[in-house]
Amino acid sequence: MAAAVWEEVAVAVSTGGSGGDGGTVFSICVFTAVLCLCLVAGHLLEENKWVNESITALIIGCIVGAFIFLLSKGKNSRILRFDEQLFFNYVLPPIIFNAGFQVKKKQFFHNFLTIMSFGVLGVFISVSIVSAGCYWLFPKVGFGKLDVVDYLALGVIFSSTDTVCTLQVISQDETPRLYSLVFGEGVVNDATSVVLFNAIKNIDITRLKGGVVLKVIADFLYLFATSTILGATIGLSTAYVLRALYFGRHSTDREVALMALMAYLSYMLAEFLNLSGILTVFFCGIVMSHYAWHNVTESSRITTRHIFATLSFIAETFIFLYVGMDALDMDKWKITKAGFKTSLGIFGIIISLILLGRAAFVFPLSILSNFLTGNSEKAPITFKHQVVIWWAGLMRGAVSIALAYNQFTFSGVTVDPVHAAIITSTIVVVFFTTLVFGFLTRPLISAMLPHHRHGEEATKGGHSTGSNSPKDDFILPFLSDEDASGSGSGFIQAKRSISMLLERPVHTVHIHWRKFDDRFMRPIFGGPRSH
Repeated sequence: MAAAVWEEVAVAVSTGGSGGDGGTVFSICVFTAVLCLCLVAGHLLEENKWVNESITALIIGCIVGAFIFLLSKGKNSRILRFDEQLFFNYVLPPIIFNAGFQVKKKQFFHNFLTIMSFGVLGVFISVSIVSAGCYWLFPKVGFGKLDVVDYLALGVIFSSTDTVCTLQVISQDETPRLYSLVFGEGVVNDATSVVLFNAIKNIDITRLKGGVVLKVIADFLYLFATSTILGATIGLSTAYVLRALYFGRHSTDREVALMALMAYLSYMLAEFLNLSGILTVFFCGIVMSHYAWHNVTESSRITTRHIFATLSFIAETFIFLYVGMDALDMDKWKITKAGFKTSLGIFGIIISLILLGRAAFVFPLSILSNFLTGNSEKAPITFKHQVVIWWAGLMRGAVSIALAYNQFTFSGVTVDPVHAAIITSTIVVVFFTTLVFGFLTRPLISAMLPHHRHGEEATKGGHSTGSNSPKDDFILPFLSDEDASGSGSGFIQAKRSISMLLERPVHTVHIHWRKFDDRFMRPIFGGPRSH
């Protein structure tokens, strides 16, 4: 009887979950059990200096994949076949929404210009370097049968970052600005990469002129603006409905369900309108946490925080677990005809270009940000912080995998040896960057930030770099140096002038926005007023 059971198991895994309802149910059962194993292993390794949740899921996925590979006698190594539609429509939305819902909005918007420069301009710089480097260097290792669109797509695929490993190490409370920069760039980077990838796929290379390039940039800005507006609109609509109808007097379940469904609706509606679902659901999460969250009962507030965080955590674990399993998919490795030296050369070129492309914008844009905020109360982005930001973006993850499958496979399958070589190289790069760079992340940050404690971004030049008091946010920008320290009669009117706006534009706009928010927005959409 045991032999018969094992035979059925072998048949189920050999089909990869495609052998009818029985095989699908079995695959889901096994995958769910492995997810539970990842949770237990992550808990046991919580205090480990080298390993985090992402690495744990990746290693376990690889072990399970090897076991399935042996059990199926080399026919299969995975339980489920990768589907980029499944990834983009079901796995990615809860991760991005939770990022917007949990973000500390004050830090995020105080660093908005720097985050946008890293996440948007930085992606364009990195894509240019990676694409040009692959176009120039691949033929030198005997691999060059790609067209221009493929090279541009490669630039986007390997410019999409995965900052999960670093964010698990950096404390949001101890280093708020650094965390905000790494976190914000990661989200904006993903959104920019997906939007730019879709724009590249629609390029007609035979008619590539200056006007076409400008049109791509214009389309990108249009998608960015409209997606943001759509997300904010759905978030505000949810807040207004919750405030006006007060669901909590009858059922707290309806409150939580409405917030979750409206968040998912924002993503799918954006995709239906050919906008950026990532940006839409991210800003929907920010708006919901700012307004709608205050219109539900206390129990619903606690529930939504934990539910959204839990769904995001499961989705992230699912992604890395699958990548670990997919690494041993022999079909792609058999199809590729690239020799060992060629494969090693491709891998070395991609890793080198990732390092170079990342450095090409992190350090110059950090210097530019320090120059532009030189007269403000913000602490500069120190060289050590720049190294941490650079390192945080070296890992590649699920978005890179999904974009590679989208460009070089059809429903997860390819028969082109060149495309198969790209897929296997992408998997190896994701594996290497997540494991090697991920292993070194915690020791690196411990070495670069040895004394970071709460309030790390403390004083500089006699001024507080960040205040937790809403009252300080309103008073300090309108006082001179003497007034801020409690002595003398300052130039209050001068500090309210245009010069203040030019010196500290983001902070000044934030002050006026909070006044507008308290007076017009919160009375309609909900939320406590600042004092």
